[in-house]
Amino acid sequence: MDVSRKYNVNAADCPSRAVLEHVTSRWGVLVLALLRDEGSLRFSELRRAISGISEKMLAQTLQTLERDGFVHRAAQPVIPPRVDYSLTGLGREAAAHVWGLARWVEERLPQVQEGQQRYDLARAAATR
Repeated sequence: MDVSRKYNVNAADCPSRAVLEHVTSRWGVLVLALLRDEGSLRFSELRRAISGISEKMLAQTLQTLERDGFVHRAAQPVIPPRVDYSLTGLGREAAAHVWGLARWVEERLPQVQEGQQRYDLARAAATR
């Protein structure tokens, strides 16, 4: 693998597109931000903390983030089985970026909602 290669996210065949999708997906952002804030969490703790995520989607998101090198999965050899999830160094770096974006969206939500209302009203008026 050529690690010195420069990637262009705008190119159709750029592998960075898939990673960008994983990190910025609805659930990817929330998992990264939560692990950034909480450190290490069990699957059930993650599921309780992220409202609306199904077990299947959480498992898929964690597997994808683990494959990309952002999440570390630590299975403990105990009964009942215990699995903890935490961020890797790369994951902490990615989480810092998405955490900032998520907080910015939260802060700017009133302006976004105003923009949406103006757009919807203008569209409704144009179709009359």
